[in-house]
Amino acid sequence: MASVAEINESATNLKFRELLKEVQLDYSPENTSIVDSVVSAIRDAVDSNSDGLPVTKDIAPRFVRDVGADKVDFKFRKPKSVEIGGSYSFQCAARPDVNVDLFLRLPKECFHEKDYLNYRYHAKRFLYLCIIKKHLKSSPLIKGVEWSAFHNEARKPVLVVYPAVQLSNNIAFTVKIIPTAPSIFAFSKLSFERNNIRSQNQATPKYNNSILEDMFIEENTEFVKRTFKGCKELGEALILLKVWARKSSLYVHDCLSGFMITVITAYLVTKSGKNRISSEMNAMQILRITLDFIANSKVWDSGIFFQPESERNVSNKERKTQLQSFPVMICDPCGNYNAAFRMSPSGFQELRDVAAVALSCMDKCEYEGFDEIFMTSFDYPAKYDYCIRLNLKDNHDFHVSGYCLDDECWRSYEQRVLCVIDEALRGRTKLVRVIWRNASDCNFENGLSMLDGEPLFVGITIGSVEEAFKQAVLGPSPEEKDKAVEFRNFWGDKATLRWFRDGKIAEVAVWEHEAWEKHLILKEICEHVLMRHLSLPKQNIITIVDQLDFVLRLGNKDPVSHAGSLMKAYDDLSKHLRLLDDIPLRISSVQPLDSAFRLTSVFPPVPHPLANKESARIKLEKHTATCVQPLEVMIQARKLEGSGNWPMDELAMEKTKTAFLLRIAESLHSKFGITCTATEDDVDIFVSGYAFRLKILHERGLSLVKKLGGQTKHVLSADKKLFLHGQHSSMIDGFRGRYPIYGPIVRLAKRWVSAHLLSNSLPEEAIELLVAHLFLKPLPFRPPCSRITGFLRFLRLLSDYDWSFSPLIVDINGDLTPDDGREINESFMSNRKQYEGNMHNAKPAMFLAASYDKESEAWTNQSPTAAELKRVAAYATSSANFLTNVVMKNQLDAYGWERLFRTPLNNYNAVVLLHRDKLPHPNRLLFPSEVNLGKQVIRGNASKAFQPFILPEEMKKNLGELKNKLMVGFDPQKYLISEIEATVFCAMMQREFPDTFKVWCDSLGGDAIGLTCGNNCSKKHDRDDIDEDKDLFDTLKAVGEFGKGFVKSIHLLKTPKVSS
Repeated sequence: MASVAEINESATNLKFRELLKEVQLDYSPENTSIVDSVVSAIRDAVDSNSDGLPVTKDIAPRFVRDVGADKVDFKFRKPKSVEIGGSYSFQCAARPDVNVDLFLRLPKECFHEKDYLNYRYHAKRFLYLCIIKKHLKSSPLIKGVEWSAFHNEARKPVLVVYPAVQLSNNIAFTVKIIPTAPSIFAFSKLSFERNNIRSQNQATPKYNNSILEDMFIEENTEFVKRTFKGCKELGEALILLKVWARKSSLYVHDCLSGFMITVITAYLVTKSGKNRISSEMNAMQILRITLDFIANSKVWDSGIFFQPESERNVSNKERKTQLQSFPVMICDPCGNYNAAFRMSPSGFQELRDVAAVALSCMDKCEYEGFDEIFMTSFDYPAKYDYCIRLNLKDNHDFHVSGYCLDDECWRSYEQRVLCVIDEALRGRTKLVRVIWRNASDCNFENGLSMLDGEPLFVGITIGSVEEAFKQAVLGPSPEEKDKAVEFRNFWGDKATLRWFRDGKIAEVAVWEHEAWEKHLILKEICEHVLMRHLSLPKQNIITIVDQLDFVLRLGNKDPVSHAGSLMKAYDDLSKHLRLLDDIPLRISSVQPLDSAFRLTSVFPPVPHPLANKESARIKLEKHTATCVQPLEVMIQARKLEGSGNWPMDELAMEKTKTAFLLRIAESLHSKFGITCTATEDDVDIFVSGYAFRLKILHERGLSLVKKLGGQTKHVLSADKKLFLHGQHSSMIDGFRGRYPIYGPIVRLAKRWVSAHLLSNSLPEEAIELLVAHLFLKPLPFRPPCSRITGFLRFLRLLSDYDWSFSPLIVDINGDLTPDDGREINESFMSNRKQYEGNMHNAKPAMFLAASYDKESEAWTNQSPTAAELKRVAAYATSSANFLTNVVMKNQLDAYGWERLFRTPLNNYNAVVLLHRDKLPHPNRLLFPSEVNLGKQVIRGNASKAFQPFILPEEMKKNLGELKNKLMVGFDPQKYLISEIEATVFCAMMQREFPDTFKVWCDSLGGDAIGLTCGNNCSKKHDRDDIDEDKDLFDTLKAVGEFGKGFVKSIHLLKTPKVSS
């Protein structure tokens, strides 16, 4: 019998084989003949040009002007050759973006010996392609021709040909026409230390490398082709590396390209790279070695140099010059130029970081990190903690010195922005990336002035939330005059001199915020320095930080700001309870249960002026609520004085507990003057503006059993539920202390779940565990350090996780052993076998295991069902895609962000609308609901018996009367839903209409309730549709009757149809 390790290895190999099948291009004779026919058509179109045709700058005057070229006229000559190159030529092209590089060798006769000066080469190169482009459109095999920039370099456009034919299985491909220029100029004229732009007073290494790249691209491709020829595993590893780079969003002009990753892999095969890769290795071993080299090798410090195949040898002096000219050095295999001349320090740092994370995935995750590395979308909104867009359209400052100098003005501006933000956020960030993808697809014949249309993107990765949210930037002492002047010049009016308690005097820049607003500090810092140093107007700086804060606020303030007063009130209560000595129940511990205590409640209660001691002074505000939200607190009772035997019947035990609670309430009132209220089931204690609902946990109740359907089964008794709540609450509270940003992310997640009427499907404890998973198992990311990034990852977890075939294990404190993991997986597999062939009825559909709940009994045992989970995943997918889009696109209107929390009401069979002014907390309503579809069943007036706020005329009443108006835990929506479920379900079952019925609601203050009815395999196939409408119509009218005064209207949108 195979071991677990052997089974996992086999499954891993199978996954990689399947992935390679998916991404490898089929080089069948059919496909190669299609590509060859398109290439042949391009050759014919190119050959149709006549030699001797005069070419002047008038063909593309704006481009010539913008690059600053002179002396660009020449007579056209046909290219020396048109040959396939790139990864397609050695069968390493990767789907889905299949591109065939076509090298078009420029004739030497079109250039003068000094055309390497002043952008003459670049201008002529472009004019030559303009002539080619005109004739390409005439071929029937060519659907279209567009311009694109070679690695986002605007001064080097290339032609992208879209064939009118496709490869087998309808796979589209493009042909990229790339000019090459072997032997056109003397190599010595383009050495790194030379200045070839006469308007410059310094060396132009990037400009020189831009030309050298075209001169040696054919030779380098031949070297790579020889290296990869005949080695299947090496080619497979290269394809896997390309998939990884694409998924990791590393294909950026200043980071990585397909050619560069190919050269790095080829280097490791050669003697120059110490033959780290051998022919005996498989693709996975080669992948790991390459990633390890990228992430950890010290060779990068001295640069990558191939042992020359040609006569030319790179001297030590040249190597030193090259290393001084560029942050990263990958000397091409021919030893002539730096293949990494575009790579920036931040781009290189990100490449190494992402490679290191991929290695961690391979070491720590299942199946060698296959899902994390190759299946997880690693795009910017999920990757970076903070995203900034700079709208630079019509901003002429960045090209005031010209579009193209040694580097292009866009790349220079990227560095300016990076330097400013890097300096401002020093010590707060792990990585800052500035990326301006502005030259990928545009018509370069119109010049370069239109390349400011796309916003510049800034991605910020936080190192530590504690450091990032510091309110002060500490500068030098005034005695260090030069540094103090530099500090003030950088920070401007934010710089002040401050005297500290220890006697130290120093320059500081301060951003003062309350604890719940500290996430705004980075935004304000970035806006300040960008406006100061780059003269950008504030409206052109879009920082993605607080756009979703509106869903957590009441008015202009986040209610979590009252957390301090809540914890003080709880401490007071706890102290009072422990001081009680006249009760028969010995209180051994007091534990908070409500999510407000662990700062994960969307709307933690604010202090209520009437929920106080009798002697407290009270000041009523204009809108004083009549409803108070209770906060559950668990009292653990282990020792009893003179209590006798506790009953073993659950109902009797709960009644006994209530009697003890009443005695506690009487004692609190007599000893400390604390106001208490009691109902049949609950006892509430008013302390410092809060209502605490006491619950007693007795250990005997943890193992209660009762008969269900004649069988004795273990059920979750009241004590067992309390125990699970206690375990969960203490774990989450400790976890939140480790990750301060966890609380706001959970609150956003809960708000989203409720806003889409999913409150009954996904309990808040389950949401807390799901968000905790993002921190405990973040790979391939790092733990989120911002609200919006964490929220997006939560949505993607709901959307992408394979709930049918995998349990989600959340080990908050690292308590679970490997044996526990196997036990959970075995329990899950056993559960799924029960529903084999009937997975839509599987329970729990979301198997959520924790150290205190290995069988997923606590939170998701009954809901969400498979159907509900499908709806949750669909909504999460839609919201995640929308959020990704809104982060990256230049959308400024608030409505765009609101759409994340606006749920469509046309996805229900019927909708019940409630009177907004009769909700217990009307100020929590996000958006008023409107229904303009379907048939209105009833419309009712609002009741006058209930008011959510104390009326002005009532405020003159005495304190006792006002306190009597308080309703603790009053939730009319909850009671209405119970009645709907009972009434509608019974009515439907009598007529055998649906076999599923579901009520969808927003428990956080929504004014709409959705109703859906599933289909049953009924025998009554001849039932008339009109009768169905009438039956459901009558049932909904009954709902309106018992909801009278609270229900505003009921709308029948679509009738569930009977299916066979």
